Amino acid sequence: MNPFQTIYELIGEEKISLLVRYFYEEVEKTPALRKLYPEDLIPAERRLFLFLLQVFGGPQTYSQERGHPRLRMRHFEWQIDPAMRDHWLNAMLTALEKLKPDQQAKELMMGYFIKVANHMINHE
Repeated sequence: MNPFQTIYELIGEEKISLLVRYFYEEVEKTPALRKLYPEDLIPAERRLFLFLLQVFGGPQTYSQERGHPRLRMRHFEWQIDPAMRDHWLNAMLTALEKLKPDQQAKELMMGYFIKVANHMINHE
């Protein structure tokens, strides 16, 4: 079993939703990230929420609606260099700090977000 899939049991759906809300609050404050999104962030928020629910061990709604996540392919249209990775990761880790999950969940989530952020780099 993927260790990240226990996060859903540890924090639940409501906190995952809150994490996504906090993340997009940070996106709004970060011009380098904000310019990557359309004006209406609601569809992106919903996709991220469903994606994280699935990755963290919750319902598989994301795959049912959108198919396999294929993260790198879905993000390939944007140049993601180490600086952009850092903007994204800082926004997500700030959101995680605001969420204040217990230490076990926090460490698992940080590990996941760092791994994914590094994997998404497609441009130096």
